[in-house]
Amino acid sequence: MCATCGCGETTGADGAVITLAGHPHPHDHPHHHDHPHPHDHDHDHLETVTLEQKVLHKNDLIAEQNRRRLAGLGVVALNVTSSPGAGKTTLLERTIRDLGPARAVTVIEGDQETVFDAERIRAAGARAVQVNTGAGCHLDADMVRRALDALDPGPGSLLFIENVGNLVCPALFDLGEHSKVVVVSVTEGADKPRKYPHMFAAAGLVLLNKTDLLPYVDFDVDEFAAHTRAVNPDVVMLPVSATRGDGLDAWYAWLAATADPGWSRRSVDNTMSPE
Repeated sequence: MCATCGCGETTGADGAVITLAGHPHPHDHPHHHDHPHPHDHDHDHLETVTLEQKVLHKNDLIAEQNRRRLAGLGVVALNVTSSPGAGKTTLLERTIRDLGPARAVTVIEGDQETVFDAERIRAAGARAVQVNTGAGCHLDADMVRRALDALDPGPGSLLFIENVGNLVCPALFDLGEHSKVVVVSVTEGADKPRKYPHMFAAAGLVLLNKTDLLPYVDFDVDEFAAHTRAVNPDVVMLPVSATRGDGLDAWYAWLAATADPGWSRRSVDNTMSPE
């Protein structure tokens, strides 16, 4: 079980669906809360911190192996994170269809249950592997390693890793990606970057999605941009609408600049002003 956040551990794989079940933690003994010995809370805290460090260290070692593997193939991997319902899958569907044959795309889909998102990605025209984490609230580097074995992305391709909908734990776990992309929708609070600073601090790109809904929701774009800049002054921020297509040219330019080192990153308009 993940000592850092308490979520599930690997139990096996099934074809294109990698299943990871939660740890039910059954006990065949009763809990006795009136212990005859005092709790050494400092010692317990030290053990917890040490175990967390070991978990993250092991993860980082595998992540670096993933990164070298992907670099050797010339594959650019992007770890796409968000809260549930921000529009990650819709964005990827639109991206796959718009890029078409110009860019080979594969996707690792992370969810606690179901294969719905992987089916949507395949219908859009890309190969996908579904990783089901059970009780787990994030992907880790070993899950991605196993998914890469099943997916086998082609040389020079673009790999999207759609993480489990969560802005907390995915910030801690390096997967071997080139960059993290955080998707936020205007139906969420403009103060989200301050509430989840670790995720926004780790991001290479922040996409403000569902901008077509701005006339109908109480969302301050300038406030959101200010909060984002407060935790990550150098991050690129782009407003988009995955359903209507607004701002997607800038998103595709960012992808091109990221996948092709010869493309100047200055070609990407870093602005949060919606069209």
